[in-house]
Amino acid sequence: MITALLIEDNLDLANTVIDYLSLEAIQCDHASNGVSGLALATSQPYDVILLDLNLPRLDGLTLCEKLRQAGIDIPVLMLTARDQLKDKIAGFHAGTDDYLVKPFELQELVIRVQALSRRRSGQVQLLQCTDLSMNLSEKTVIRAGKVLKLSPTSWQLLETLLRASPNVVSRQKLEETIWGEEGTDSNSLKVHLFNLRKVVDAPFNSPLIHTVLGHGFALRDDNNETST
Repeated sequence: MITALLIEDNLDLANTVIDYLSLEAIQCDHASNGVSGLALATSQPYDVILLDLNLPRLDGLTLCEKLRQAGIDIPVLMLTARDQLKDKIAGFHAGTDDYLVKPFELQELVIRVQALSRRRSGQVQLLQCTDLSMNLSEKTVIRAGKVLKLSPTSWQLLETLLRASPNVVSRQKLEETIWGEEGTDSNSLKVHLFNLRKVVDAPFNSPLIHTVLGHGFALRDDNNETST
């Protein structure tokens, strides 16, 4: 079942949306202001957040920015009566993933919720795995309190691995991230991964970058995997 959080101060609209989503096997919690919405969003693993812009106590744009700065990668669908391009641009800059202008068809809302629930947001500004964190807005990487210095290529590799963590990223995906679809020779990726591991893993007790034979590479805290 898909779980959603609706942050909306119009109670009539909120009740209508919640009732309709329940018919589509979407369980929906509700918050009527930005402060309570932020508290729920940061404490529960929702699949999707439905976020109104004009909220009491904390507006939707600020709420969304706080989520992304905290590393929350739950997809956000903004619901608003504002239909100007500048409003949509402001929403995307704040970290929303999709936009639906009021009034909207409830069936369209369901379709968008279902689509968003199948992925995580690419708008998150803080990527983390155990004691390793990458702050995209500040352009910093820290592990166990130590600031790590990465080359541009190492940064791209680490960001790709962190976004997928703890899942495996194929060799082809990593090569395309750095060199595009044309790719490069296999030794180039091997060298760059070696350099990345020297910075991210070598100075610390437990490795985070693992080779998953026949599949690719994964960044995760798993001492059972063999790092090569």
